[in-house]
Amino acid sequence: MTAQQQPWVRWTIAGLAALMCVACILWNLEAHTRLGFALLKQQYMALQLGLALAIAFLRYGPTGDRVKRPNIVDLGIAVLCLGTLLYAAYDFVWLLKEQFYRPWQITLIGAVVVIGVMEGIRRRAGLMLFGIVGVFLLYALVAEKVPGKLVGRELSPQRLVDYVGFDSSAVFSAPLAVGTITVLLFVFFGQLLFAAGGGGFFTDLAMAATGRSRGGSAKIAVVGSALFGSISGSAVSNVATTGVITIPLMQRGGYSREDAGAIEAVASTGGQLTPPIMGAAAFLMAEFLDIPYTMVAGAALVPAVIYYLAVFLQVDLIAARDGIKAPEEDTLTVHQVMKDGWHFLLPFAILLYGLFWMNLDPEDSALLASIAIVAVGFLRGYRGTRLSVRTLFDVFVQTGTSMVDLILVVAAAGFVIGVLNITGLGFALTLLLVDSVGSNIVLLLLISAVVCTILGMGMPTSGVYVLLAALVAPSLVEAGVTPIAAHLFILYFGMMSMITPPVALAAFAASAISGAGAIATGVAAMRVGWAAFILPFAFVATPSLLLEGSLQETLVASLLTTVGVGAVTIGITGYWARSLNIVLRIAFVALGALAIPLGFIGLPMLAHAVAAAGALALATALSVSRPARAGDGRAADHKVQTGRNL
Repeated sequence: MTAQQQPWVRWTIAGLAALMCVACILWNLEAHTRLGFALLKQQYMALQLGLALAIAFLRYGPTGDRVKRPNIVDLGIAVLCLGTLLYAAYDFVWLLKEQFYRPWQITLIGAVVVIGVMEGIRRRAGLMLFGIVGVFLLYALVAEKVPGKLVGRELSPQRLVDYVGFDSSAVFSAPLAVGTITVLLFVFFGQLLFAAGGGGFFTDLAMAATGRSRGGSAKIAVVGSALFGSISGSAVSNVATTGVITIPLMQRGGYSREDAGAIEAVASTGGQLTPPIMGAAAFLMAEFLDIPYTMVAGAALVPAVIYYLAVFLQVDLIAARDGIKAPEEDTLTVHQVMKDGWHFLLPFAILLYGLFWMNLDPEDSALLASIAIVAVGFLRGYRGTRLSVRTLFDVFVQTGTSMVDLILVVAAAGFVIGVLNITGLGFALTLLLVDSVGSNIVLLLLISAVVCTILGMGMPTSGVYVLLAALVAPSLVEAGVTPIAAHLFILYFGMMSMITPPVALAAFAASAISGAGAIATGVAAMRVGWAAFILPFAFVATPSLLLEGSLQETLVASLLTTVGVGAVTIGITGYWARSLNIVLRIAFVALGALAIPLGFIGLPMLAHAVAAAGALALATALSVSRPARAGDGRAADHKVQTGRNL
């Protein structure tokens, strides 16, 4: 059980967390400039990192669990980290001028930052990320002794600490800036929305829209988790929040424990890949590629739609195959839900208007949308939930505390980027990977996919993406993959680690709710979310799926990919108008695979079109010859439930 913290600890953490949120809002409002103060971005980041470290050591003990009060050592570390980084924020200009001479103050700051962040991620992000970052730091100390192409520049321990713990190209680089400036405001936006009743609104809307259809309980999970996940930006927290409702509902409807958990895990994971509000990694991607966030969201749109269409089709076919009816629970109508919660659409309209029409920075759009939520949230509630002064303060606190893990992760990722820069390892890794596979782009993509999935296991999404963007993406770009396709490729496979055993965090979280085995749920999740493993190869081979090309090319590629993915899904599920024998299943899988425009296999677009037409023709023929008593889930009887008519 979570320890109940002592009042002084609780209020200290609340004050630091609220200050973190207030500082972000004031920075984005440029309050310092309006008051006549000139501040560097690094000064702001030092403040936020100090607050995050202090909260981490006050709130969590050596095992990573929450404690009633910190022990004397953790209390001392919290005070040291906060004090050191407050000094860094105050005197950063002088420190920057003197950096070349390596004053002892920079060494002290660097040592505190490196030790504090490493211990913080050990407690909060786990041994996987701690080990990976530790390996890079260790490499930097022995880089000149590494044989072969991975040899690097010689560094002393002091020089390494000075650089990774202070330099603007290491810890105070783009990942920490994006996390503390942009992502924090979107987390604030999401927390405000939930506090005002928006979470219940979107769940009710999903239930009203899909709950009365065949397999409606699973469709509620797909739609609701997609909406919820694109706001929350965390697959695991999405599962924990929506899964407690959707997983039991699916089990009561007739889905197996494994399938119920898998569907929720896959739907929740996809939320971070779905525009217009994607996870924190999307904002990091925009920074890495130096392009507007709207371009990232636009590129991610078509693959995300196809991903959810595949999941939606599969849950519908499973319901038809197994005779799963619509939920018996009475659900609200869309009209009733919209009547009570229409005001939640206003903040989203403002957010989208700011992002896509006014071309505002994401953080400015999120700030405007947050103001809109506060305005409508105080005026209107949703089914007994309404904003108040108390809940508004709680939002500030929850936003700050929920950002601690992310800030520690992106700070640690800054260490890796710093090591890659100062030792030359980044270039060496790219050269080694490209040279090892030659001109075989397929082999390079397969190796990259495996590396991304393995590195992503057990790690937070943002940390996964930053590491992969530094380690893998350059190799793909060097091999000729377009930059945005390369970064979305690594994001997809980094995210798929959430549902890929042996360490599938989203699937494991879902299995804890469903009561199914963790590995069995992960295997089922890979089946339900199979499309996410082929879509990255498709949009690398056919960039028009990322809106890079003419409208006609995009429409043709999207149509072929949708038909292909749908046909393979039919073959995997084994049902279309009736239960399919092995020959028909193989036919659907083969035609579907050939319909997906993978340019690597050398087929012309006409061949893909012919395969798509064949899949459509086969599906049409089966629909026309559908048996009179096929189990469609709407009039399922005892025969359907026992499978005797299949």
